[in-house]
Amino acid sequence: MVALYIKHLVPGLFAYGLLNNILRFLQTQSIVYPLVLCSLIPLILHIGITYVLVYHTSLAFVGAAVAVSVSLWIAVLMLAGYVLLADGLRKHGKVSPWSRLIILEYWAFELLVLLAWILPNSEITTSLIAMCVNTEAIAYMLTYGLSAAASTRVSSEVGASNIDRAKHAMAVTLKLSVVLALAVVLALCFGHDIWASLFSDSHVIIEEFASMTPLLMISIILDSIRGVLSGVVDWLDMWSLMSNRKPSTTRVSQKVDASGTRW
Repeated sequence: MVALYIKHLVPGLFAYGLLNNILRFLQTQSIVYPLVLCSLIPLILHIGITYVLVYHTSLAFVGAAVAVSVSLWIAVLMLAGYVLLADGLRKHGKVSPWSRLIILEYWAFELLVLLAWILPNSEITTSLIAMCVNTEAIAYMLTYGLSAAASTRVSSEVGASNIDRAKHAMAVTLKLSVVLALAVVLALCFGHDIWASLFSDSHVIIEEFASMTPLLMISIILDSIRGVLSGVVDWLDMWSLMSNRKPSTTRVSQKVDASGTRW
């Protein structure tokens, strides 16, 4: 049943990847109302689609997975239509390479779970990988918030030509991300059995998760640093793109000496 449900979620993965690229692109340009509208409409449609597919078709519980994929594609089509129809976005639209890397990372995790059935003891392996992926995702959400805050602060300071402040903000954010990662790692190190028991009651899976804990701890620490760096570089890339596109609106502090020369 679980395999059948996940199978029908696969089409939604591609929509999810495209959706995150479009969302990140629009967020960097402070476009809010189209995002709200294009999120609210698919949400309302999703409720109706789920009800119809689950209760009025032969799909039953599989209809919920199909509804998720359909709703994601509706959101993608709506936002893609907005990007294509908006003059400024159509002329200067560009998706950051860092956004593509993040989406590919999410796809890799999801595909890893789907391919786990090839490994020996597929039932245990699938559960184990799913637990590791969810643990990694939860830990990453902590540094993801720092990444968004740091990218905004650093891009603002760079735009104001305050390079030293930008460096300081970057250093502080990296230190905070490492501290948070270490806190999560320590909690996972001493409480991995308790954490694993939240996912499964099987002693075999809990023991196997304990053997995977060291690798998971290393991944969480490295991913916390990478998340902050990629977030900052992503926003700086979009800032430089918009600055090159509109040089007249870019403000650079200038000093004037006694002779009237600007430097």
